[in-house]
Parts: sequence; structure tokens; C-alpha cells
Amino acid sequence: MDRSIGVAVQSEGDSRPHRPATVSGTTLVWVALIGVVVGFLGGLFGKGGSAIATPLLAAIGIPPIVAVASPLPATIPSTLAASYAYWRERLIDWHVFAWSAAIGVPATAAGAYATRWIGGEPLVIVTECIVTGLGLRFLLHPGDAHERPPEIRGYRARVVAVAASVGFLSGLLANGGGFLLAPLFVVVLRLTIKESFATSLAVAAVLAVPGTVVHAALGHIDWSLVLVFGATSVPLSYLGARVALRTHPARLERVYGAGLALLGLTLLATAAV
Repeated sequence: MDRSIGVAVQSEGDSRPHRPATVSGTTLVWVALIGVVVGFLGGLFGKGGSAIATPLLAAIGIPPIVAVASPLPATIPSTLAASYAYWRERLIDWHVFAWSAAIGVPATAAGAYATRWIGGEPLVIVTECIVTGLGLRFLLHPGDAHERPPEIRGYRARVVAVAASVGFLSGLLANGGGFLLAPLFVVVLRLTIKESFATSLAVAAVLAVPGTVVHAALGHIDWSLVLVFGATSVPLSYLGARVALRTHPARLERVYGAGLALLGLTLLATAAV
């Protein structure tokens, strides 16, 4: 007899799920495997991974709203685990982290609240175009690890602009924002690739909290899925961060760029179908 757990499904016109649908043991195995992939890539590329997890969970039959919300709670410990690996190497920029968290948290809450009036589809497409463009930039023009970054005018204003925009999009699109934070930290703030990954992970952990609270209050999160997904994603996130730390910066930028470009193009192609 196949054991199953309840996953909330949403009835039309109601923001709160009602009767649970059953998920087979086979589906749970797929959830665990998705956690492995998402956790490793999240630690390797300095992101929480919810943007990748959502379409994969939906592809195996998890209801869309649950696929959106359930990765968020697991994002918090997985990003903290990866952040710990970078913290040990003293790569987190605490100044950028403090400003990003202070500005990003209310911006995330505002973005989540704005979903009442703003449709997410156009913003998703714009975001995917940005991700693709940033990926091609890293792939074709990786930075020089020995190059001293130039003096940046209006540095604090840049930090605020990045945190506010990414935080708002994070709340609107229900993800931790790491897929935009890391590349913008490199391009806009001139952090090194590893400093960007380290700081992005720490900020993403904080930005995931408001979204988790809102979706939990709305009943969108299936905590059984969170446990299965988190059990594999958290340790693999730390492993991914360790691999990134041992990789040459220029090579890491090229691999990161290829991953971003592939993600952006895949999501754009999926949206066009």
C-alpha cells in the first residue's frame, strides 16, 4: 500500500486551500531529488533556489500555489548553510548585507501585498530577460580577479536601489531574490563573484522570511513537502558553496553566466509555448 501525504489544493476564487490531495511516495522521491539539485545549484551560484524549484515541483504534479510557496521556508536554512561556508572564508560584505536587508524586507512585504493589484506575468518576462542578459555578460566577459574595482560614486544609493527593486520583485514573484541579487551585486556594486554569492545568500535568507510568513498565513505551504525538500536541499547547499569556493573566479563567472543564460532562455521559451 502506497503511503501518501496531504498537499493543499486551491479552489477557484478562494485564496485558502481546502481538501488535501494525496501525493504518492514516488512523488516524494522526486521532491527529494529536486531538493538535491536545487540545493547544490543554490549553494554553487549564491541563490536560494526557489525560482528553480517552483517549475520543477509543478512539473511533477504539485499544485501551482503550493509549488510557489513551499520552497520558501526551506530556502531559509539552505541559504544559511551555504552562507556559513562563505562566512568561514570572511567573504560576506556586512555593509551591503545590512542595507540590503533593511531596505529589502519592507520592499518584499510591499511586493507581496502588491500582488492584489499587479499581475505577475509581465514582470516575470522582464525578469527573465534581465537574467538572460546578465548571464550572457558573465559568460562572455568574466571579470579579472586581480583587477582592482574602481571608486564607485553614490555607492549607498546603488545598494538601496538594488535592495528595493529586488525585494519588491521577490515579494511579487514569491522567491528569495538571490537569482537577481548576486549578479547585480557584481555589476552594480562591483563586488567579486564570491563576495556577491556570499552576501546574496545571507540577504536571500532574510528576504525569504516575509514571503514565508504571508504564504503560511494564507495556507499555501505544505509543511510535509517543506521537510522532504529541505532534508536534501540544506546539506547540498553547503556542499555547493564549498565547490564554488574552490573554483577559480573567472571559471566560476563563466559557469554562472552559462547557468543564468540557460535558466533565462528556458523560462522565456516555456512562457512562449
